[in-house]
Amino acid sequence: MKILVLNGSPRKNGNTARLVQAFERGAKEAGHSVKIENVALKKINGCKACEYCHEKEKAVCVQKDDMQDIYPKIKEADMLVMASPIYYYTMTGQIISALNRTYALGRLAHIKKTALILSSGAPDMYEAAVTQYKGVTGWWGAVDDGIFAVPGMVRSHSPENTGEEWLERLYQFGRNLK
Repeated sequence: MKILVLNGSPRKNGNTARLVQAFERGAKEAGHSVKIENVALKKINGCKACEYCHEKEKAVCVQKDDMQDIYPKIKEADMLVMASPIYYYTMTGQIISALNRTYALGRLAHIKKTALILSSGAPDMYEAAVTQYKGVTGWWGAVDDGIFAVPGMVRSHSPENTGEEWLERLYQFGRNLK
């Protein structure tokens, strides 16, 4: 299976990246192809709602930014995984911009499976992000393969919650994908 991970974290080595890497390791061991796009480190504008992609040139966005590099990867993917830290009760603006820009492609009916990986410093912060994820991926008709909401994970040099159990869960999730 071809898996595309959209990582919305601006921290290259933060908790979200660690969770994504654990998933990637498991998925690759299971024989899947995994591409990770860190959308937070790219120049991706928000959707302009200009309808160019639907009225003028089908499935082509008028904006020429880094999203142009991601569109072909989305078109090739069988599974789309969204990963983000939680900022103000939802996913980062960077991943939301990328997600909104998929509007240019229309309903992504070729995406068969999806998953969501979220990290936050506190529990009970995930409802808005999960609602948006379920709404969009439900419209695509994709199967939700898992939602991983990871609270309170800290860097591994701390004696507190290092997230090792979550890293293992995401590794196993990737490893057991069919």
